[in-house]
Amino acid sequence: MISAVAIDDEPLSLAVIEQFCAKLDGLDLRKTFTEQKKAIRYINKFEVDLLFLDIRMPQQTGIDLYKNLDREIKVIFITAYEEYAIEGFNLNATDYLLKPFSFERFKESVERASREIQLEQQSVNDKPFLDIRADYQLHRIPYGNITHIEALDDYIQIHQDHGKRLVARATMKGILKKLPENTFIRIHRSYIVNIDRVTNIGSDELCIGDLHFPISSGYKSNIEDQLNS
Repeated sequence: MISAVAIDDEPLSLAVIEQFCAKLDGLDLRKTFTEQKKAIRYINKFEVDLLFLDIRMPQQTGIDLYKNLDREIKVIFITAYEEYAIEGFNLNATDYLLKPFSFERFKESVERASREIQLEQQSVNDKPFLDIRADYQLHRIPYGNITHIEALDDYIQIHQDHGKRLVARATMKGILKKLPENTFIRIHRSYIVNIDRVTNIGSDELCIGDLHFPISSGYKSNIEDQLNS
């Protein structure tokens, strides 16, 4: 069951979302909000899998609200203004619905979100790849191809073999949950490394080939525990 929340300053729009959600099995619309502060308090307190989020609202845009969330949640942006679509997809939104939208179009978006959530909920140790949304699509990266992951403000950069890189909106804490714990380890606030690719370890740094990475004192004990396990 997917738990969802809808945020829109127009009660009529929320009524349409409620009506459409009621027709779909496997989707539980827990709450609807016209006030952003109340919505954020709820999201911070309860587990939410999916947001239906209006973009143009009086307090702040839905895009700004989503950027400032502390948690990673799937989002379907909803708006009457088509010019916001590109910015919405730049945030790796699952979909973008232009008002007024049909039930079939709404159902298509929810099914897309459901597929993404199901993929991410699979045990990371039961599959050999990372699923992550970036560049308007869902990417599937074999774990063995990843050398390290670097933090870039609100984004991460996944470094792969042969200099290939992928930038995605995610937190280091969030991406670490999607990686097998026996293969990947965080060594610094800015770096996660693939243990199998490490060529040398010192007291305050480790190497992957010619690349040198600092080891933060706060992560040293975790590194020692994982390497000795």
